[in-house]
Amino acid sequence: MRGRVSEAAISIKGLHKAYGDFEAVRGIDLTVNQGEVCAILGPNGAGKTSTVEILEGYRTRTSGDVDVLGQDPGNPTREWRNRLGIVLQDCEMQPLLTVRESLSMYAGYYKHPRDVDETIELVGLATKADERAGRLSGGQRRRLDVALSLVGDPDLIFLDEPTTGFDPEARREAWAAIDSMRQLGKTIVLTTHYMEEAQELADHVAVFARGELVAEGTPDEIGGRESLPTRVLFTLPRRLAAPDLPPEYRASARDDGAVEIETRDPTRALNELTGWALERGVELSDITVARPTLEDIYLRLTSEFELEEPDE
Repeated sequence: MRGRVSEAAISIKGLHKAYGDFEAVRGIDLTVNQGEVCAILGPNGAGKTSTVEILEGYRTRTSGDVDVLGQDPGNPTREWRNRLGIVLQDCEMQPLLTVRESLSMYAGYYKHPRDVDETIELVGLATKADERAGRLSGGQRRRLDVALSLVGDPDLIFLDEPTTGFDPEARREAWAAIDSMRQLGKTIVLTTHYMEEAQELADHVAVFARGELVAEGTPDEIGGRESLPTRVLFTLPRRLAAPDLPPEYRASARDDGAVEIETRDPTRALNELTGWALERGVELSDITVARPTLEDIYLRLTSEFELEEPDE
């Protein structure tokens, strides 16, 4: 675990949420430990939004037990809300305020805020402290979003699709800002549709589908990922064909010369294939070894579920 994990920051048992006759959340049990980055994944209609808004104290549940930082979010207090930081998917800044002015304004809402300049430094905006928010790039604006969520020194931070619509550079900048929260030992609940983002940032992944929690675990272990076969892929050199391969691999070759082998012992397979190539004096220049990705596992778990989650 990359986070500093101890006791639970969030505990959910038997959570249900219904909108009329439609049950959006169907008996979810989930624990998020302190200091952990938990990524919540799922298709439309999976129940992610309803669950997170219940945790934030902005939506009532139909039934079940929920504990967030030692309190029922259905009965929020001001002191409890001061321990939360929330970064929405779309945040509107005051475009004429500078980064420092924005942080100073938000800091005034809290009893014990973080130092403004220290927070600016933490998210990598020190050189932009006197820049107006409206002149920041997409990645820099997201860093400012994160800074605003941190200035109250919360214990728990919710990030809703933090990099949707970002180019690769801006996404990496946002990831760096999120990692800075991790270094502070904050507990983070992240909703995202980017599997690479979950793989990069999360200690714990929870996959929702049709209102249920269908799998959870570390990014490397969820859904039995660590035990699934590895793929070895390459293209046969022009003067060779499938019958030239070692017998156990001949059926893995296609008519176009592409070879895709699934194996639970990739070390042995690579040894045999490279030895075979050396004996024939040929190169397997495009050979690659690929484990099942988090996206592969996610699609396998959720492919049958694609529903629209209704508005309340």
